[in-house]
Amino acid sequence: MKAISYSRYGGPEVLAFGEVREPKVGPDAVLVKVRAASVNPVDWKAREGYLDGILAPVFPVVPGWDVSGVVVRPGVAVSEFDVGDEVIGYVREDFLSRGTFAEYVAAPLRTLARKPRNLSFEEAAGLPLVGLTAYQVLINVLQVKRGETVLVHAAAGGVGSIAVQLGVHLGARVIGTASESNHDFVRGLGGEPVVYGEGLGERVRGLAPEGVDAVFDTVGGDALKVSANLLAPEGRLVSIADNDVVEYGGRYYFVRPDAQDLQRLADLAEQGVVSVHVDATFPLERAADAHRLNQEGRTRGKIVVTVDWEGERA
Repeated sequence: MKAISYSRYGGPEVLAFGEVREPKVGPDAVLVKVRAASVNPVDWKAREGYLDGILAPVFPVVPGWDVSGVVVRPGVAVSEFDVGDEVIGYVREDFLSRGTFAEYVAAPLRTLARKPRNLSFEEAAGLPLVGLTAYQVLINVLQVKRGETVLVHAAAGGVGSIAVQLGVHLGARVIGTASESNHDFVRGLGGEPVVYGEGLGERVRGLAPEGVDAVFDTVGGDALKVSANLLAPEGRLVSIADNDVVEYGGRYYFVRPDAQDLQRLADLAEQGVVSVHVDATFPLERAADAHRLNQEGRTRGKIVVTVDWEGERA
């Protein structure tokens, strides 16, 4: 099958388009015909070797954890999905090798849910990792409640844009940091935008004089110190970007595959509670360009890679 792969750590230039072996399908997995896959910061961090301490590579590595596509072969123990079912997945295993930037991916059941019918394959591919991250942090970790005030960093990004929508759905007031060019976008999601950078603390205090009940940090660094100083008594702080958060009394969180959480998220998408903004799309053979754009860190929503099936309509 055609795929993107890399045989050593490095920059986008190590990504090669060509033939790789089609993955074998275990008893509790399905073979998915990939329609689209999305790019996440963790993809280029893995490619550059930053995750080597927790995820061993089996070269050549096919990158990518997000996918939308169609089931073409269920494993022998699978009764949950049939041939032709449209699915989404956060297909992360405990090693780096069999990713989603390919014509086919073998996806364990624990990583899959049914694709929201109202989303295109491109939009659906952008939902799993960022959606699960936002869902698990807001609901399972921060346990956001109606009437609380939540600060979301990088509110126009992939995770942040979903977190704003979920926070509003939970009945919270959501303040989101974003560049001025993205303020209308954040307002459209239901959030109250503030410019990040110097003076952020004063700007947030102007909106929430008593402090915020919860902070969802997606950027790390200086944002952690500012965030900790903005917390109301009993306020909660979670970061997905910087494990130094524990020094400020917060918690570091790494998203995990969970089929039930992903299906709940897909249901919310079908209900119109959450939507996915696709900022740019690239064909599979240009995945390196998609990585470069994502690595610039200025994306609104998601960057998606599509697989061309000889003119078939997705």
